[in-house]
Amino acid sequence: MHMVNELVLVGSKGQMGTLIKNKLSAGGVNVLPLDRPFPEEELPDILGRADMLLLAVPVAGMDEVLELMSPYFSSALIVADISSVKTLPVNKMQHFHQGPVMGTHPLFGPSPSEDDELKVALCPGHNLQDHHVQAVSEVFDRGGMHTFMSSCREHDQAMACIQGLNFVTTISYFASLPQDIDLDTFATPSFRRRATAARKMLNEDAVLFSSLAEDNPYTGQMIRRFKSFLNLSAAGEFELLTDKALWWWRNFSDRQGG
Repeated sequence: MHMVNELVLVGSKGQMGTLIKNKLSAGGVNVLPLDRPFPEEELPDILGRADMLLLAVPVAGMDEVLELMSPYFSSALIVADISSVKTLPVNKMQHFHQGPVMGTHPLFGPSPSEDDELKVALCPGHNLQDHHVQAVSEVFDRGGMHTFMSSCREHDQAMACIQGLNFVTTISYFASLPQDIDLDTFATPSFRRRATAARKMLNEDAVLFSSLAEDNPYTGQMIRRFKSFLNLSAAGEFELLTDKALWWWRNFSDRQGG
């Protein structure tokens, strides 16, 4: 089996980078952090010995990092990322590296609770063999995470619903509320729960979710799909929409607690 004896983590000082570094190190993975300002004179030696390069940097900054580092990539180096979208970053990595490329996405935030399931989606790029996939999976396993395989397309379609559409509908909902009505006085507990859930997204993570929505090639498709159902709502088709919405609970009632 191809083993990852040395992993270079670019962006280890970011929130997710710090979490991944700590979990992998605690699992016995030899993690070498690499952050700005990059030690350019040392890159040939650092990257020449590495078995895996893991990018924990924004998608917008990947081209610059890859252009700087790719001249020192060995053909056997596994290049991977932890971005929340996969089609675009995997294409970027494939452009700069002819060796094995793997897109990964930890499906949890930088401060998971103890009972959160730490799932990681693995989305293969080009020139991956089975031993490369096993090596990447083993790295995350050692960090206490659990991997599963997906295509970039399947992943990004799912994230366009779970992240993109959730963000878009949340900002649209609260932006649409009229400011000349005293909604706070009339607020119900369920409305306050919704507002509380949206507060962090809008006040702290709006830039992040905006970029994720823009970088995901399927966000527009999901917004148009949602718009078609919103049109049904405007036409008063509430029973039809309720029947369609209940599909989720029929299929997942056991796992979601009924």
